[in-house]
Amino acid sequence: MRKIIVLSMITLDGVMQAPGGPDEDKSGGFEYGGWVAPLTDEVYGSVVKKQMEPSDLLLGRKTFDIFAGFWPQHESEWPGVSDVTKYVLSNTLTNSDWRNSVFLQDAEGIRQLKKTAGSDLQVYGSAELVQLLLANDLVDELWLKIHPLTLGKGKKLFVDGAIPAAFTLIESIVTTKGVLIVNYKRAGEVKTGTIGE
Repeated sequence: MRKIIVLSMITLDGVMQAPGGPDEDKSGGFEYGGWVAPLTDEVYGSVVKKQMEPSDLLLGRKTFDIFAGFWPQHESEWPGVSDVTKYVLSNTLTNSDWRNSVFLQDAEGIRQLKKTAGSDLQVYGSAELVQLLLANDLVDELWLKIHPLTLGKGKKLFVDGAIPAAFTLIESIVTTKGVLIVNYKRAGEVKTGTIGE
């Protein structure tokens, strides 16, 4: 069974919108596109490079549109990205000129995809898709890059609808710019108790 791994750049208040550049996603009047750039360093870059090793992708339509408009012309920066299969959740898009693109319509399609043979499925961006995955208990791992800033508004990683779920910390790194990079693996149900007992 394939794992679904969500890789997300977020702020302390959970904003994940337009981390890469000023024009990436201005929807909702978002003004802070490119908020990640001042906080990258060599450690950050090495983690990103490792995460960009070829793996199939699972993307929402908006993120797919951004990727399809950029990566085919910049593949030297992400070797193999055009060769992996890009699975896209969309109710409106059914084909693309970007090779190896497959379109899914709902959570059940993703659930069936997880049962197939193949590489793990990496999810970048795709706020609405991530929320659907979290609501349907389809996330196996979270790779979060938590940046030391708040933006107050913008698309968020966690909103109402995520199911109660426990995760175990697998790995953590702190960069020289104060970015906390953490890998959490799904670990069953939430447990409760009383402190001090």
